[in-house]
Amino acid sequence: MKQLLLFFCFVAGAHAAWSQATLSPTTSITFTVAHDGSGNYKTIQEAVNSFRDHMQVRVTLFVKNGIYAEKLVIPSWKPNIHVLGESKEGVIITGDDYSGKAYPGGKDWIGNRKYSTYTSYSVFVDAPDIILENLTIRNTAGRVGQAVALHVDGDRFVCKNCNLLGNQDTLYAAAEGSRQYYENCYIEGTTDFIFGKSISVFQSCTIKSLSDSFITAAATPSYQKYGFVFFDCKLIADAAAKKVYLGRPWRPYAKTIFIRTTMGEHILPLGWDNWDNADNEKTVLYAEYKSTGPGGNPSKRVGWAKQLSDKEAKPYTLANIFSAQSVWMPNTKPE
Repeated sequence: MKQLLLFFCFVAGAHAAWSQATLSPTTSITFTVAHDGSGNYKTIQEAVNSFRDHMQVRVTLFVKNGIYAEKLVIPSWKPNIHVLGESKEGVIITGDDYSGKAYPGGKDWIGNRKYSTYTSYSVFVDAPDIILENLTIRNTAGRVGQAVALHVDGDRFVCKNCNLLGNQDTLYAAAEGSRQYYENCYIEGTTDFIFGKSISVFQSCTIKSLSDSFITAAATPSYQKYGFVFFDCKLIADAAAKKVYLGRPWRPYAKTIFIRTTMGEHILPLGWDNWDNADNEKTVLYAEYKSTGPGGNPSKRVGWAKQLSDKEAKPYTLANIFSAQSVWMPNTKPE
């Protein structure tokens, strides 16, 4: 009887400690997510929803291998989350929504009857200070038009060692002023599959074109100094992709720069496209520095693109790029 009483006291104490941890804004927390029920939660969304809003310390969601068929939203009031997968290939967050697809039930909460590019995501990050690591995000809608895998609006966002898979519009690095850092990621798609207004750095990423089209479609605001910057990346292609542009401007002041990037033979000699508007050539900043590989020859690039000198390339550092509003440097070391 005494042992049974001690057991119930232990369970009650553990429950109280767990409840206190989930409510405290100053206690570091780790949850385990496992679709088979062996963790604290079966879905990532359930875990995100479970803890206190506006946490000021890191909340780690360790996600066990499995396929998570959920439309994951990390809202603005859930900052400081680290979604850490058990393995890059084993943790798969997947969806199949696309622009023009009818909403289940007829319409969404504001009356839209169909998904748009902006609501087609498999994962939407709206909160600041989010880290996604060691997992796969995919949109399996196929070649049906715009179908986003990852949509990021939040500031100070980090994505490390992840696969981002889709076709058109795979990665929507969306909000102006949002600082986003992608390291050692694999990103694939067909048309404009890295697009948006953000200040985004891609470090040591592999970027695969699946068809003849355009890799980037930046929409950098005119007052924003930086757009998309690629460091030490590798551009590869499916066998079907033989004529690929580095980018075209979704908006007139688009800024996209490739630094020390290895480019496959699928990259067209011209390099860049003006989206059928010669006026864009007067405002965009499309540039390269020390491109290599069969597609990296600068001799036939369009006349309105730039080849940076050593002096011009020197200011392109993480500290400079990410200090637009306030000082921020992404933590590139394991936590």
